[in-house]
Amino acid sequence: MKMHVLSGGRLRMEKHIYLPEAARGEIIDLPVSCFLFRHPQGNLLFDTGCHPSVAVNPEARWGSLARAVVPAIGIGDNVVSELRRLNLMPSDIDIVVNSHLHCDHCGCNEFFSKATIYVHADELAAAREPDMERNGYFQADWKHPMPIVEITGEVDVFDDGRIVLLPLPGHTPGLTGLLASLPNSGAHLLASDAVAVRENLVLEIIPKNIRNRDLHARSLAEIKRIEKSGATVVYGHHLAQWSALKTAEECYD
Repeated sequence: MKMHVLSGGRLRMEKHIYLPEAARGEIIDLPVSCFLFRHPQGNLLFDTGCHPSVAVNPEARWGSLARAVVPAIGIGDNVVSELRRLNLMPSDIDIVVNSHLHCDHCGCNEFFSKATIYVHADELAAAREPDMERNGYFQADWKHPMPIVEITGEVDVFDDGRIVLLPLPGHTPGLTGLLASLPNSGAHLLASDAVAVRENLVLEIIPKNIRNRDLHARSLAEIKRIEKSGATVVYGHHLAQWSALKTAEECYD
C-alpha cells in the first residue's frame, strides 16, 4: 500500500482562531491536505479539499465565510489536478472518506461520481441543520448522488488493519481520523482538524473553532495514546509539517 499527500488548496485565517493568544490581525497560512491510498483492494481518497471555483470567486460558493476563511489558491491548486499528476482521474477513486463536511474538506466530492463516500452519521446530521452554512457546511460540497456509508464508530475499511477510520469528534460532531499502517513508513494518523496545528496537541492549546470541548479533549487523549504507540500524527493544517512532507508523485509505502 502507498500513501500520496496531495494539495487540496490553501487558506488564510486569523491566527488567534487556532492559537487564541495570538494578536488580532495576525494571519496564518493553512495548507489543505488530501491523501491518496493505493491499496490492493482499491484507491481511497481521504478528504477532497477546496472546490476549484473558490480560486476565482470564493464568495459565490462560500458566501460571507470567505471573508474569514480566505482561499489563497491558484488555478489548478486542487485535488483533481493533483491526481492528474499521478496519471489518475476522479473515476479511478473507489472510496472517498470525508474527515468532516466543512467546505475545505469535501469541496471536490462532486468530481468523484464513481466513488462511495464514507462519512460519520453525526457529521451528516450536523450538515443538515438549519444553520449549516453559518457553521461551514454547504450543500454544494457534500450533497451529491453518490452512495454514502454512514459510519458510527471505528471502521477497518478493507478488513486488513491497513486503513482504520477512528472517531475524533470535538471540532465537529462527527470528525473522523484515519490510521494508516504502511509496511515501510510505519503508522500515520491523519488527524484532520482534531489537531489543526501542532501547538494544539503538543501545548494543548484549544482552538476557538471547537464545537464540543469535552469531546475534543477525549479525542486529543486518544491521539496522544496513538502517538505514544509510535504513530506519526499528521496535523490538519500545519504549514511547517506540510512543507516537510513528501507530496504528489513521491509517496510513503
